[in-house]
Amino acid sequence: MDPTSALPALSSEQLADLIALLPTVNSVELKLSVPETGRRSAIAALEMDPLQAQLRQVVFLDTPDLALDRRGLVLRVRRIQGKPGDVVVKLRPIRPDGVPDAVRENSAFSLEVDALPGGFTCSGSMKHEARDADAKAVMAGRQPVESLLSKAQRRLYAAQVGDDGPPLDRLRVLGPVTVLKLKWKPANFDRRLVAELWMFPDGARILELSTKCAPRDAFTAAAESKAFLASQGIDLAAEQQTKTRLALELFAGELAGEGAPPTVT
Repeated sequence: MDPTSALPALSSEQLADLIALLPTVNSVELKLSVPETGRRSAIAALEMDPLQAQLRQVVFLDTPDLALDRRGLVLRVRRIQGKPGDVVVKLRPIRPDGVPDAVRENSAFSLEVDALPGGFTCSGSMKHEARDADAKAVMAGRQPVESLLSKAQRRLYAAQVGDDGPPLDRLRVLGPVTVLKLKWKPANFDRRLVAELWMFPDGARILELSTKCAPRDAFTAAAESKAFLASQGIDLAAEQQTKTRLALELFAGELAGEGAPPTVT
């Protein structure tokens, strides 16, 4: 079996781009969203134990008209049950050869390819740990997001938004979203899977399955994951949903309609 057949929807041009991209990134994450009609059967088939899941809370920061999103910039704050939270500045999409050396050499920065049926995206992320109390205060609008960012993150943000982009103090809270995250190794599968259930306040749900691998193992991991999930009855051809896109559009719409940022209580 040709391992590249694990990505059947990619054109020959996309495939060539991906092959050239892989040696320049740090990791690859293979993702698949499970349609609503298949969630209960997927949970049962993969023996997911919800009592082992970790509770998280996520917000994004942007303007009501999503000025950061249009610039390929995502700013996310996350609280994690029983652990410190984090703040992430993510550039997406990005070409590795366009990343300045000073950014690429920062240990907090990583390049990753997100691959899902029909396509892939390269992103660059800079993560910084945040105290839970500070993350909660930012989510509630009681503390500026700038207080969570490292100096390197502030420089990266400023470089990406440019002189005409929104300053940090103009950003609004988009969220929160409640997330359950489960890491486990299913029976008869040698790779660890991650399941994230994103529960939006309007009742929408996204269940995403993923696994990470080294770039050199991307096609093999994709082929093995595809074969295993198909054997468990997971619909690999279902329309894909992306967590960040749904969150940005939902909460930006709320800001536009209500004229006030949502808060965390």
